[in-house]
Amino acid sequence: MTGKIRASVVQACTAAYSLADTLDKLERFARIAKERDGAQLVVFPEAFIGGYPKFSTFGATVGERRPEGRDEFLRYYNAAIEVPSPSVSRVESISRELGVFLVVGVIERDLGTLYCTVIFVDPIQGYVGKHRKLAPTAMERIIWGQGDASTLTVVDATFGQPQVAEPTKAKLSATICWENYMPLLRTFYYSQGTQIYCAPTVDARPEWQHTMIHIALEGRCFVLSACQYAEEKDYPSDHAVANPDKREPGNIMIAGGSVIVNPLGKVLAGPLLGQEGVLSAELDLDDIPRGKFDLDVTGHYARPDVFQLTVAGH
Repeated sequence: MTGKIRASVVQACTAAYSLADTLDKLERFARIAKERDGAQLVVFPEAFIGGYPKFSTFGATVGERRPEGRDEFLRYYNAAIEVPSPSVSRVESISRELGVFLVVGVIERDLGTLYCTVIFVDPIQGYVGKHRKLAPTAMERIIWGQGDASTLTVVDATFGQPQVAEPTKAKLSATICWENYMPLLRTFYYSQGTQIYCAPTVDARPEWQHTMIHIALEGRCFVLSACQYAEEKDYPSDHAVANPDKREPGNIMIAGGSVIVNPLGKVLAGPLLGQEGVLSAELDLDDIPRGKFDLDVTGHYARPDVFQLTVAGH
């Protein structure tokens, strides 16, 4: 297991639903992580490509959908991407050029349905998998479909290091926003040996930090949570805002809170609040067995004679 990885989380938002500008922004922040901090792995927030429609209603009330809400959904639908697609190919080229593994939150369009998805992009192999959010939360259920067991992806990633003969290998997973409150989903990923537990989100509440620390302690894994930071200016001018009577370009829509936590619950970087930016840290994979010495929730601490987890298709 010996090996160390330089990892970064990016705290940034979609560029006003402009796909071209957002892909440029992805490249810019990935380059900062690589060139400034030496990152080998870079995690972007939930819905970074495609956008998180904070405060939108899509004209929906119980039993009624208004025409203007359908038009708003059309704009959102057109901002989404297919997986794979030329947009994913652009992410692949960025990954390949910089030599970094990318974990990116996207809004995925598949026929007539949108999904909140994370894609995994390897600098050598390119696109290697995706995870679709299993349970959209509250109003998200109006605009996103549910993922299923077919995208409970755990990726085997390889990270080369200068002056080290053997590359470092690690297992990566992604759990999106409030999926992290699903105990059985967490348990499944722990059972698959996830070592770097990515948590793309838009949850900027202070309480989120407790959740990330708890998961790192529970799973004895590194937790990398990338949250969006967004202001009114980052959305189209007619987008819904918290206070329509006081529209100001600098009003905060999503406040950030990105963080990196080690397997014993120590915060290695963050939380970053009130601005866009990049957090980076060195992940010593030997800290994982150090932590599992006294707690392995799907191993010696599991009690399979009492509890069993069944996952469809696995």
